[in-house]
Amino acid sequence: MAPNGKEETKAAASSTLVAAAGGSDDKFAPSVWGDFFINYEPSATMQRSEEWMRERAELLKGQVRQLFNASKDAMGVADLVTYVDTLERLGIDNHFPEVIGAAVHRIRTEEPEPDVLNMLHIVALRFRLLRQHGIWVSADVFDKFRDDTGNFSTSLCSDPRGLLSLYNAAHMAVPGEVALDDAIAFARGHLEAMRSKVRSPLAEQISRALDIALPRFSRRLETMHYIAEYEHEDAHNSLLLELARLNFNLVRILHLKELKDLSLWWRDLYDNVKLPYARDRMVEIYFWTCGMLHEEEYSHARMLFAKTFGMVSLLDDTFDVHATLEECHKLNEAMQRWDETEISILPEYLRMLYIETLRNFKEFEDNLEPNKKYRMSYAKKAYKLSSQYYLKEQIWSSLNYQPSFKEHEEVSIVSSGLPMLTIITLMGYGDEATREVFEWVSGVPEMVCAGSQVTRFLNDLSSYKLGKHKRDMPSAVETYMIENGLTGEEAVAAVAALLENRWRILNQASMDIDRTLMPAAQVVVNMARANEIIYLHGRDGYTFGEDLKDLVTTLFLKQVTL
Repeated sequence: MAPNGKEETKAAASSTLVAAAGGSDDKFAPSVWGDFFINYEPSATMQRSEEWMRERAELLKGQVRQLFNASKDAMGVADLVTYVDTLERLGIDNHFPEVIGAAVHRIRTEEPEPDVLNMLHIVALRFRLLRQHGIWVSADVFDKFRDDTGNFSTSLCSDPRGLLSLYNAAHMAVPGEVALDDAIAFARGHLEAMRSKVRSPLAEQISRALDIALPRFSRRLETMHYIAEYEHEDAHNSLLLELARLNFNLVRILHLKELKDLSLWWRDLYDNVKLPYARDRMVEIYFWTCGMLHEEEYSHARMLFAKTFGMVSLLDDTFDVHATLEECHKLNEAMQRWDETEISILPEYLRMLYIETLRNFKEFEDNLEPNKKYRMSYAKKAYKLSSQYYLKEQIWSSLNYQPSFKEHEEVSIVSSGLPMLTIITLMGYGDEATREVFEWVSGVPEMVCAGSQVTRFLNDLSSYKLGKHKRDMPSAVETYMIENGLTGEEAVAAVAALLENRWRILNQASMDIDRTLMPAAQVVVNMARANEIIYLHGRDGYTFGEDLKDLVTTLFLKQVTL
């Protein structure tokens, strides 16, 4: 009897995956960057000295504060939301926490001016900013833009800026907020139709949002684009623009120094461990890091994140593509013991990886202030747990075990790496990362689960499209497809819907969470945002570094004129 359509689709999908997957001796492509950032000299392209830029930036910061304090009483809600949005998108908001705090308080407590209540752009901008700052605003504010039938008014079709703001704002929806589903569909349909007809820079902003909505887009990349676009806005503030250009260049100087240091560290580590089957991707890791956390004050956190990501990637690739099941058991056993004297249980080729991992973690601990050394126990525990779950995946793979979707979710929350890397990142924070924060992340609460699932679903949608290694356990797409008797296309749509739901859980949690836990909440959300870039359009920019080459070049090398 001939298989039905669904069975045919599933069989075709399965054979595609098998054909695309390699054998256990396959190697990942080499780094597309080599030693470029070790040898690169940014000073050769600097327009001004770092000292001059810092002095000028400090002067401008003082002027920005003075001007805000002098004019704030005359600013209405529309002016304030525009000002806060500008500071944030230009990437200079971290220099003005008191300005942002005062402005957000007024935006929250004051009624918008009567003449702007019917301006979709301002209403949507206020809605998005308040929700992104953890303040609940009802979606009822958009009711005035609907007609008698409850649909959005067709008069909005001539307001591209308002539609773009509505589209971005609606992506701050929480689970069950159906009223914003049709806002997204309405705005998206009209934006797609008009994007070729609107002028720059609005056209580019619409294209970016249709790829990744602003609340889910990497802040550093948005700043990179927006600095070039802001000067074309009629009401741009030349003081803020000059400061943003200086700040971008100053932050980049630090980023390039960190990237050089990390590239040297990685070259030594990668050469020492001698695991040629593993991915050589430090530049892509650092791009990922800056997409998550770019500000100068988070330098220590970035270095910890990037180094640990590099090491756990070696561990993951060992479990996934090379080690036998027996070797996987031994590697995990050694990781659980966390003692260099236990090295003899490992096969010879894995011993240096083990030594380097323990040595680097010891170095991390030595560099912590005495009152922060307690953080290392959380980091080690999380790293050991990652190893346990990598092993569990390989046991399933070796048995050809088909997990239920629920089982898949439970394992992949940890194996995604997000809970562990959140703890590692917070190790580099100041006093705002309290013991309570570490306890919260370690407990893997709903928000951390949702962030992990964003990571896993993006990765699995990509691997389903690109094909996966034959030793990988079934992806979320395959598991959902088999469990629910769906075609591959139907399963992809279902997992994409689950991905949207997890983003909405993140939105809800960001508004519900205790303010003392905000440092961790922001790391989780920012990590999810960075993942959207890595896996955009189903690519895997980490495994296939060529996919990110243009973005890396633009972010770290393209000149931003002062």
